[in-house]
Amino acid sequence: MKAFAVDPVKNSLEEPSFFQVEMDRPHLGPRDVLVEVKAISVNPLDVKRRMLVTTTKGDGASTILGWDGCGVVIEKGEDVSLFQLGDEIYYAGEITRQGSYAQYQAVDERIAGHKPRSLSFERSAALALTTITAWESLFDRLRVVPIVNKAGDRLSPLSHPAKSILIIGGAGGVGSMAIQLARQVAGLKVIATASRPSSISWCESLGAHHVVDHNQNWVQAVRDLGFQHVDHVLILNDTDAHFDAACELLAPQGLMCSIVPNQKPLNMDALRAKSAGFFWEAMFVRSKEKTPDMVEQHHLLNQVAAWIDRGLLRDTGTQFYAPITAAHLRQAHLALQSQRTIGKIVLSSYE
Repeated sequence: MKAFAVDPVKNSLEEPSFFQVEMDRPHLGPRDVLVEVKAISVNPLDVKRRMLVTTTKGDGASTILGWDGCGVVIEKGEDVSLFQLGDEIYYAGEITRQGSYAQYQAVDERIAGHKPRSLSFERSAALALTTITAWESLFDRLRVVPIVNKAGDRLSPLSHPAKSILIIGGAGGVGSMAIQLARQVAGLKVIATASRPSSISWCESLGAHHVVDHNQNWVQAVRDLGFQHVDHVLILNDTDAHFDAACELLAPQGLMCSIVPNQKPLNMDALRAKSAGFFWEAMFVRSKEKTPDMVEQHHLLNQVAAWIDRGLLRDTGTQFYAPITAAHLRQAHLALQSQRTIGKIVLSSYE
């Protein structure tokens, strides 16, 4: 099969470099499905992992990156029960296994979902990793409660003022899904941060009630909107830079979650003084650690697909490259490294 590996010699932060390799199809475990990959999406994680590749592995294997993928099930392991041959699925893969920059990929059925019927492979490929991260951040870590049922109908009228959430870095992939889930599914008042006219407009189009500039005094900007405090904070951009200000805005007994590792010690006393909570979100934990509840990622991907088909949520793809080549992967990585992308970058089709 055709795949695209990181070039361990030419690759650098300034110059992403990939080359085409021929590989055997991956071996299937009992609960794996073999996917014929139709489309993939790139994420900041791809760039971070690429930079770890400086020399070829000792066993001579090539490093195949990529986690977001969408395609067709063409083979399945002996214990697979969630999918049938021919099913169209989307997934975020597992960080310890071969990635999606390949024609075929083995994926554990418990971390994949049926792709939205209303979307193409390309549109669906943009969703899985950011959807899982946003969902787990909101509903598992911040303990937000949905106000709609599985069909997408509102459960009951709100009998109290809606709680608020501040999403720092709303225009990126995770933020693009978090804004929608927070407003459409959880009924929260959504304040997002962005720094350019285009990213501000993008956040507004996804449903953010308010957007403030995180390069300015955004604490005051939020308070000028009438929010002395917010009930929840989701940090998707530079935890070190935004943590103290986020603590200042967080309500007493509020909850905060971040997906961005810190480089310096965080002032946890600021949270202690408010009896507030802090969580990390890492969406690969369930698959990497084989937690008993890892099938929850299958269920949430199916649920989001149903809500997309209902029109409650939308896809977040904004840039599309075809076919999947080393050159197009390079362009996608360069775009991510500019840190000026909005939504998700998708590649599709093998020559």
